[in-house]
Amino acid sequence: MSEDPTPVSDSPFRSEPSARDAAPQFVLPLVVRIERAAPPARTDALETAALAVLTMLSDERSVGEGEWAQAVREWQDARIRKVVRRARGAEWRRAEALPGITVTGKSAEVRVFPPVPLDGWPKDLARLQVSGTELDDPEPPSSPDPVAPVLWVNPDLGMTAGKAMAQAGHAAQLAWWELTDEERAAWHDAGFPLAVRTADPARWPELTHSGLPVVRDAGFTEIAPGETFAVEGVDRVRALAREGRP
Repeated sequence: MSEDPTPVSDSPFRSEPSARDAAPQFVLPLVVRIERAAPPARTDALETAALAVLTMLSDERSVGEGEWAQAVREWQDARIRKVVRRARGAEWRRAEALPGITVTGKSAEVRVFPPVPLDGWPKDLARLQVSGTELDDPEPPSSPDPVAPVLWVNPDLGMTAGKAMAQAGHAAQLAWWELTDEERAAWHDAGFPLAVRTADPARWPELTHSGLPVVRDAGFTEIAPGETFAVEGVDRVRALAREGRP
């Protein structure tokens, strides 16, 4: 595992033009499996997408001289775009045949692929739909684990599950960048515990003005530029490393 520090002044999540816009633009593709008869729960899909991004970042193929490392470096030099598409049946089977990693949650399956040029998607992924990711939670999500980081969703922004999944991935990546190699290894060994929840409207200003990492959407799709996720509990990951336990 290696550190990929991102200066605050050059964050890929800022909406203002920066040097990142001059770099070749790449996108991290994620595909969520949505079968008609058994769609995943919304919150589980968001958490599984965040886990998929962390799994890609920590995979040995994504670092050093790994086969995906160059694509990951070029992607991280640009805007850190992520796009979620949906698949079912034969579409999902074709997606699974491409190089990538499938991550399974409680009800969700998400496959993450190495970054590709913005206009260079593999045809079996390019033909998949971005729309149609309106998911619901059959039951209200339980209280998050007090020892896991929480990715808090802006309660004032309405997003499809696909858009929110991409933003959850952004938030997980911000948490990743806050950590040292040792802390990342401890989080990895623990299975990347995390939770995604919608913040109470009264608490949102506190979350976004207390120094926590915040995703500020660049406004490419669905919503205007603004705050979408706040990351709370990075210190809990650091505790894993200090305590030396998974």
